[in-house]
Amino acid sequence: MAEYVPPEQQLVPALYVSNLERSGAFYRQLGFEVLRRDGIFMELRWERAALFLVELLPPSAPPPAVVGNLRIMVADLDAHWRRVQELGLEVVQPIVSRPYGLREFTVAGPDGLNLRFAGWIKNPSGPTGVE
Repeated sequence: MAEYVPPEQQLVPALYVSNLERSGAFYRQLGFEVLRRDGIFMELRWERAALFLVELLPPSAPPPAVVGNLRIMVADLDAHWRRVQELGLEVVQPIVSRPYGLREFTVAGPDGLNLRFAGWIKNPSGPTGVE
């Protein structure tokens, strides 16, 4: 099948948020870049990956439970761990090594979507496995 758009534009998650300013500030402090803000819409970028935030109107209460997590691959997991500690964010899962070749941790995010930062476990053969 022919490529219609670049891969980083093919699948872009759009998250419904109860407060666009609060959610945007949360993602920015972790390293996301704001590309665009139009009313109730915000486009964020992590390297080449896009994330859309859409504020629900009228404002609604956050979901009562976690709805999932968004994995972010990083080259220096320890640097991101230190940043999360400095920011005082709620850690859902501290750093752990997984049998599928990733070392990762998870922080609580706004509106029921957590962020899971992960990096490949270093070994002589390079990255292994696919989650």
